[in-house]
Amino acid sequence: MGYRMRFFALVVLFFGLVCVAIAEDYDLQYFLAKISTLKNELSKNEKIELLNRIDEVMGQAQQVHSKLIQAIQTGEMDIRYQEGKFWMSKLEEDQRSIENVNQQLKLLKEKPLHLVASIKLYKSLKDLSSNFNAYNNMPTFSALVGDLAPEMELWADPVFYKLYLLPLAHLKDPEKVPPQKEKKPIPKVKKP
Repeated sequence: MGYRMRFFALVVLFFGLVCVAIAEDYDLQYFLAKISTLKNELSKNEKIELLNRIDEVMGQAQQVHSKLIQAIQTGEMDIRYQEGKFWMSKLEEDQRSIENVNQQLKLLKEKPLHLVASIKLYKSLKDLSSNFNAYNNMPTFSALVGDLAPEMELWADPVFYKLYLLPLAHLKDPEKVPPQKEKKPIPKVKKP
């Protein structure tokens, strides 16, 4: 009987440690799995980790962005002048979006319930992911962009939108309960 109890205790301890290890690994799959659960509210630590992960993705985006600019400017890629000007203008837009994302992330880390910053962050993430997907569709750029484009899209739309922005918007919603319609008394009509 003692052997069984020790074995059972070891099994429980093993699964407990596995659950703790999994819970602290806040990667993209963790947040995607969180979306599929019925109760997909994030704890304070999960919100912080979500913002940290988006910050890491923005660091990767900044590196890819710099490599793209360098490749176009140095002529490493076979691009015509007009096409190069077009892509450089897109990359300038991306630089503004990256700066905006960094500002909004900093603000949200200080004030996690800031709805306007969340909306601006979401819009900038969507713009960046759209542009990076466009770069990824160009054979000359796809080697530099790689898997970052679809990953950015996943962080923006299902993860940040569903786990952070929507719950925050519902929290700020003034009409949590639909308004009751007032019943007005029906005026009596006098018969002639």
